[in-house]
Amino acid sequence: MPAIIRHPGESAPLQALIAEIAGMPTATRFARVVAVQGLVVEVAGVKGKVGVGSRMRLVGRDGRETLAEVVGFSENRALAMPFGPMDAVGMGARVIIEDGTAAVYPSDQWLGRVIDSLGRPVDDGGELPRGAEAYPLKRQPPPAHQRNRVGDKIELGVRAMNTFLSCCRGQRMGIFAGSGVGKSSLLSMLARYSGADVIVIGLVGERGREAREFIEDDLGPDGLARSVVVVATSDESALMRRQAAHMTLTVAEYFRDQGKDVLCLMDSVTRFAMAQREIGLSGGEPPTSKGYTPTVFAELPKLLERAGPGTGRGSITGLFTVLVEGDDHNEPVADAVRGILDGHIVLERTIAERGRFPAINILRSVSRTMPGCNTPEQNRLVRTARRYMSAYEDMAEMIRLGAYRRGSNEEVDTAIDLRQPLEDFLGQAKKEPSTLEQGYAELAAVLAPVMD
Repeated sequence: MPAIIRHPGESAPLQALIAEIAGMPTATRFARVVAVQGLVVEVAGVKGKVGVGSRMRLVGRDGRETLAEVVGFSENRALAMPFGPMDAVGMGARVIIEDGTAAVYPSDQWLGRVIDSLGRPVDDGGELPRGAEAYPLKRQPPPAHQRNRVGDKIELGVRAMNTFLSCCRGQRMGIFAGSGVGKSSLLSMLARYSGADVIVIGLVGERGREAREFIEDDLGPDGLARSVVVVATSDESALMRRQAAHMTLTVAEYFRDQGKDVLCLMDSVTRFAMAQREIGLSGGEPPTSKGYTPTVFAELPKLLERAGPGTGRGSITGLFTVLVEGDDHNEPVADAVRGILDGHIVLERTIAERGRFPAINILRSVSRTMPGCNTPEQNRLVRTARRYMSAYEDMAEMIRLGAYRRGSNEEVDTAIDLRQPLEDFLGQAKKEPSTLEQGYAELAAVLAPVMD
């Protein structure tokens, strides 16, 4: 194909069209389905034509095409998994091999839209505008030695996190919790009240009933206006659920490259890992820890490292939820994610059961950018509050049983007096915003009786 010359005055849609034409294949290659086993389609006639991750379209008896991805090989056959239903795909079905790398063309006009894992709109906003530049779905993160350091503190809008778990621009944090402990409510507060320029939300394996409720009720029109939401519900294929996570980071990278401070919220990394486990097992990988395949632990850092500071002005601040099975915070995925991220926020069921939301256990949570991002006075407030919370927790069982006698320990006496004011401080209604300045001022007021 002859070289295509671009002119400076060309509009973005025209540039996108030119880029698409330049990337069109000059020949179409075909193969055939020779076997279908469960969710895996065996395709013959692909030797030297495809690799792991290559895309192909399966043509069913009714002429409908189903996108599929190569997940492995067996002898001279490619093992492919479909992105959608393959009811009409059978022996001898034609397979069209696609060229190039899977990519999307994000645009500033994607703000306020809800899309699926393939970059197709799932709201009522019509077709998505195409940007001028292709962004691969499995893009490599910037080289470590070229990345900026994390920036200054970012406004999160949640009082407990602003004060005790301050987060910097470009930091990556995990939110660890069991089911029904308030992860979605916390994410909605972060999306509404954070000080980021753009919010990118990935709902990976979300319940179909809750997706619309989250967008309309929790996120609301104001939150959606500066957000892009990527949705893959739990009934979709494992490839769609896995790709929703990659699509979320791809869209976030686009806005980061525009010089924006992006807040990337993903719910949840655990469902991404489960989808990768399903794909790995279908491709013949051996199960290891709790049935997870080796590629799960290889793919997790590749995904999570894409968040963080960029090489220019923009950044991606990542908050990733981890659904801990049976409230076991040391299960394999939680353990692997905790070692990759820059801090963790623990939501505890016992706190939620006594009615305090967000149910953050401050003593078990940590932000690795603290205390370096705080002023000396702010660090002094946080250390004091943590000391008295820890003193109460150490004696909590004796206090509940009535075995502790007031006057035995002055610090414990003070901790008992501060218990309820600190609990009230940590609690926050879903529609109650809070700023960094307000948080430290309110904490200083709570601790005024014990500060020098």
